Amino acid sequence: MHHGPAAAAELTTAIGAAASSHSGVDVALFVPFVSLAAAVAAAPDGLRIGAQNAHELQSGAFTGEVSCAMLAEICPLLLLGHSERRHIYGESSALVGRKVATALESGLEVVLCVGETLDEREAGATLDVVSAQLAAGLESVGGEQVSNVTVAYEPVWAIGTGRNATPQQAGEACRAVRDWHRDRYGAAADVLRVLYGGSVNPANWAEIAAGPDVDGALVGGASLEAESFNRLIEISATG
Repeated sequence: MHHGPAAAAELTTAIGAAASSHSGVDVALFVPFVSLAAAVAAAPDGLRIGAQNAHELQSGAFTGEVSCAMLAEICPLLLLGHSERRHIYGESSALVGRKVATALESGLEVVLCVGETLDEREAGATLDVVSAQLAAGLESVGGEQVSNVTVAYEPVWAIGTGRNATPQQAGEACRAVRDWHRDRYGAAADVLRVLYGGSVNPANWAEIAAGPDVDGALVGGASLEAESFNRLIEISATG
């Protein structure tokens, strides 16, 4: 919940310049609903814009909600299952799965977030939690649709805490995500994009990104200013 339309347009313009100069890196910004139109208008061809959430149904008496069909008229991407949606607003994995299905039916591409809490990590349940979230989140997604899904592994204990997973922890979890996809979808796992999210910043990104199963980053606080986000783009381009 940062950046209204004016600030979002300014940030989009600044990040768009870096995105355009590094065409080998795919860059997207997920902005609040009220800032979508402004960000889309400010974005150059090398920068894509997405929304941060959506309702599971396409229309109805749900005051204050926004549907996937509405969003599809504005932007191509949708973030779903972020840990803040799950843990602050109580969104279940089943609900996230219904949203994913609706989004794909609407023609949106989805970034699906999965990840464990600190208690689950310390109990050795990381892979079980991630696998269960993937199973529910992609329950209705067939092989013909899965190419429109990117998965972001974001350990809850590393989001906004300044504490990030080690490169080994990030790599193991991202590899587990890919292995799960291979079991479910076969060769589609080879082209699946798996992102790491959790206190990513210019100081730690190069080492985390070096993992063979880490394809990119889901950036939090470091995306709020163009300088830090643009540095991440540069690191990704040269890594």
